[in-house]
Amino acid sequence: MMKRDRSPFILVLNPGSSTLKHASYRGTECIGEGTVECGEADNSAAIGRLLSGSQWSAVAFRVVHGGNALTAPTRVTDSVIETLEKTIPLAPLHQPPALSAIRTVGALLPGIPRIACFDTAFHATLPEQEQRFAIADRYFQMGIRRYGFHGLSYESIASQLPGISEQAARRKTIVCHLGNGASLCGMDACVSRYTSMGLTPIDGLIMGTRCGRIDVGVAIHWLREGMTAQRIETIVTKESGLAALSEGTSDMRTLVERAPHDPRCELAIEMFCRSVAKEVSAAATAIGGLDCLVFTAGIGENSSLVRQRVVALLAWLGGEIDADANQRRATRLNTASSRFEILCIPTNEQEVIARHAIRLLEDRLHEDIELGNP
Repeated sequence: MMKRDRSPFILVLNPGSSTLKHASYRGTECIGEGTVECGEADNSAAIGRLLSGSQWSAVAFRVVHGGNALTAPTRVTDSVIETLEKTIPLAPLHQPPALSAIRTVGALLPGIPRIACFDTAFHATLPEQEQRFAIADRYFQMGIRRYGFHGLSYESIASQLPGISEQAARRKTIVCHLGNGASLCGMDACVSRYTSMGLTPIDGLIMGTRCGRIDVGVAIHWLREGMTAQRIETIVTKESGLAALSEGTSDMRTLVERAPHDPRCELAIEMFCRSVAKEVSAAATAIGGLDCLVFTAGIGENSSLVRQRVVALLAWLGGEIDADANQRRATRLNTASSRFEILCIPTNEQEVIARHAIRLLEDRLHEDIELGNP
């Protein structure tokens, strides 16, 4: 008689403003994934279809912002939902669909464990001087601080580094998460010590439709000119970045194709790569060195041109990329004479979320056994 697989069956949900990414895990093995187009933040119907017909052990969610209070993966309770509602102004594009998904699962399967994993949690180790802005302490105590994002992606890279490069895992590594949303993390021994994003996911690098770092005086000027806060938010989050610079597209593949005959696309690529290189330099200063540079996420993993240009801008630091390895998207991209390692590592946020869900389920089981609960 075959032994029944008792590994937990986890559904991982990554809600966006108009899409719902999902993955199914039997233990730590991914057995299916996909993306559903679900309209303006209404993901309830799509979630209902995903939940039906399967005996899930838990549903785990990617939640962009955990605020001050939620700095580790946690079981969802009413108080957790109340805490997350308070973070909506900090991530107005991301938090509502996440909360909608959490509530939908609670309504459809009220007894199932719901587990929230936060993109901000990995950066809870930032030193105070990196968390603070140069404003009065009372604002810091109110939660106006640098949180950082893409933490689940950085956690994925940190978990893979020891098997790829022991030196990178033990020393100063800067990870470039380059996609439609882009950021950078400076790690010391796989612990976050610097990140480019701030209070919200707008700050830092130029992104697909987000402006990245911008003089706050620009927003003040717009307000004085009569623009509403909502309109400014739309501009800096949905009408800026690569799409604005190219006057057409935020897709790096399209930009690369058009760049030879379209100066606007060339400008967008050049400004994007310069923003990454400048942020790498800042991160190296903050963490005290650069032993390894990692590229990950959609652009980081797939655009050889972006990787080549970023490293070329860092030549003064001694970085050298192997052209052939870069074209092949090898894991190791640096030449033998490069002063720091250069790696290309696929990220896997869903697996990180599934592992956290399994750990929390196991912790709960051990607690029940200790308490004598059935």
